[in-house]
Amino acid sequence: MIQLQELSCVADISRYQARINGSNTALIFEGRETTYDELDQRASRIANGLLSGHCSPGARIGYLGKNSDVYFELLSGAFKANVAIAGINWRLAAPEIDYVLNDAQAEILFVGAEFYDLIEQLVPTLSTVRQIIAIDGGHSEWPDFRQWRDSHSDTDPMLPIDKDDDVVQMYTSGTTGHPKGVQLTNGNYLDLLDQAANGGWGDWENGESTIVAMPIFHVAGANAGVLGLAQGLRNIVIRDVDPVVILDVLEQYRVRYAFFVPAVILFLNSIPGVRDRDFSNLETILYGASPISQDVLSTAQNIFKCEFCQVYGLTETGGGGTVLLPEDHDPSRGKLLSCGKPAQSSQIRILSRDGTDAAPNEVGEILYKSGSLMKGYWKNEIATAKAIIDGWFYTGDAGYLDTEGYLYIHDRIKDMIVSGGENVYPAEVENVLFDHPDISDVAVIGVPDEKWGEAVKAVVVLHPGSTAIEKDIINFAKSRIAGYKTPKSIDFVQSLPRNPTGKLLKRELRAPYWEKHQRQIN
Repeated sequence: MIQLQELSCVADISRYQARINGSNTALIFEGRETTYDELDQRASRIANGLLSGHCSPGARIGYLGKNSDVYFELLSGAFKANVAIAGINWRLAAPEIDYVLNDAQAEILFVGAEFYDLIEQLVPTLSTVRQIIAIDGGHSEWPDFRQWRDSHSDTDPMLPIDKDDDVVQMYTSGTTGHPKGVQLTNGNYLDLLDQAANGGWGDWENGESTIVAMPIFHVAGANAGVLGLAQGLRNIVIRDVDPVVILDVLEQYRVRYAFFVPAVILFLNSIPGVRDRDFSNLETILYGASPISQDVLSTAQNIFKCEFCQVYGLTETGGGGTVLLPEDHDPSRGKLLSCGKPAQSSQIRILSRDGTDAAPNEVGEILYKSGSLMKGYWKNEIATAKAIIDGWFYTGDAGYLDTEGYLYIHDRIKDMIVSGGENVYPAEVENVLFDHPDISDVAVIGVPDEKWGEAVKAVVVLHPGSTAIEKDIINFAKSRIAGYKTPKSIDFVQSLPRNPTGKLLKRELRAPYWEKHQRQIN
């Protein structure tokens, strides 16, 4: 367990662990091992490299790459340089990546080999990027990451850092068609570490193994690594979410703690021979980012025979929110459809339609307050003011608290679709589809999907005489937005249901697909 009083900022994580666990392994990636001493030294070199590159406190750097130990070296270095790192969702289409990098005003960009060609195409439009560094080397123009890193001093810069200084900027899809940069600070992460260490779900034993399997551009993947490093664990980082590789790592490294989204747990349950593997060292599986079905959960409990713990949160809440503890996973408790109770230092309110606090079991909008709540949306005061009112974050999720204070999510006020742990906002997809020359009107909804939880469906009205087919429209969308946002199916209709003022009645569209489901999320 980390001694939180030793941390005044997250830059102290590598310093603290180097001091008490210096020779222990911090990171393992594809056979490459890094000790806590090496991590701290490399963090200092990277910090000095960023400073020599004229990144002043509060600057942004970008990371476009798959999961890697390099990301956590960069993260630790950015902490020490007092700059914020923006991990870019590599599943985005080129125009979306271009938007995020320019919105973040990234000054130095670190790029994995898989994305060299893409960034070469975008270079002319990247208005703030002064330097591009090749993570995997081998580029004719961009410096090799390891040579760049090791050319700088390993003397810790020991900059003054405030708890309100930003450390991570994560992008979440926007209802208006553009993603928003969520500003997470030193104070947010210190609060999250406190939630974990003192909340019954993250008081872990240093030297044990954990797996970092979720994408690091997600709060789940980044937080899994930060928490593991703060706790002095041996963090096995895997490049992609590959269920077979995950199972191999769980066995080979005798992993004790893990975090997966429900879609990954479903995949793991389905791998042939999974019940013949040895998971005897596995103590806890954390899960979150989207709801889990009772069937998937009970199957996983039977396979892995360990404790399960759910964490409900959003990118804007730093991943913190509520916790359904292992003891609440006993079916006799009747809480398996719940997200649990507010985490350590967190508060939850349910706001009814009339603006008052809802009674127990009354559905309303979920409001959240905690030290892990974001500072705001980057350079978007209007969106921040709408989301955070009097210190309370309006989540856009509808739910209720039972008489014991357990939270249940009922629906999504903002129509967001969660597919495989990825957030998809219908407005963004609709904006793209409206550009199709054959489409007269369109609505995008989430429908139940056994594999992904929800799948994106477009309900389309064609112009008279149009002959466009499903494949044409899906391919059109694929060329403009990320694959996970692209509709998986198209329904063609004569008209869309709207009220007298023209507002689209999406509940009517959704209803036939969800009528056999207890909740309006899957």
